[in-house]
Amino acid sequence: TLQHINITKGAMQVFMTGATGLVGSEILRRLVQAGHQVRCLVRKGSERKLAMSGASVEPVYGDVLETTEWIDALAGCDAVIHLVGILREFPARQITFERLHVQTTKNVVEAVQAHGIQRYLHMSALGARRNAVTGYHKTKFKAEEMVRASGLDYTIFRPSVIFGPKDKFVNLLADMMKKAPFMPVFGDGLYKLQPVAVENVAEGYVKALSMPRTVGKAYEVGGPEQLGYVEILHAIADAIGKKLHIVHVPMGVM
Repeated sequence: TLQHINITKGAMQVFMTGATGLVGSEILRRLVQAGHQVRCLVRKGSERKLAMSGASVEPVYGDVLETTEWIDALAGCDAVIHLVGILREFPARQITFERLHVQTTKNVVEAVQAHGIQRYLHMSALGARRNAVTGYHKTKFKAEEMVRASGLDYTIFRPSVIFGPKDKFVNLLADMMKKAPFMPVFGDGLYKLQPVAVENVAEGYVKALSMPRTVGKAYEVGGPEQLGYVEILHAIADAIGKKLHIVHVPMGVM
């Protein structure tokens, strides 16, 4: 049960990381709509992305990889939503899965514990598991394990591929189709994905915030349809009015 949150009071003071991203901005919009007060951890210069959210949103300046500038901003908060993550590493710039998935989670969880906050919502990914193959999924699972061992009233979400305005999946593929004479498809392209709309992911977070039955649970989040990768490419091509030319690339070559 949620021992430290009065869920009957309605509005909460929520601390968020990753509020300016695709999912974060939609969660933020819905939190404000629901009457919550939100403090968002942002880098200086990024606060303009919060400007449209209204007076109930307070920027907190700092870097989630550092633990000195922003920790005091958790005082008085009822809940924390941690969304920070990356899809691609840039080791030369110290942008790695280990740092952005594991170290940031460690920093946030320890800050939450230090302030006696119990309610914590965490962003993981579909495919995160102990025997994962990719570094992306291995570090997502490692962060999950840290959350499970924290003693917090946590809820973990594992979304499939998320689509929405300015996403990095559909928009990337659409851009490739516009510029390239053909689309490479690894293998047969029949492997299934279950894309989920950003609005649905955000709705889950906001609802779960004050639902005791979600505590201690990890939810795999997908859309209503399972689609083969080639099916998705054709749907995108139809949407942008582009004739699709596919070239299959053997997995071995990949």
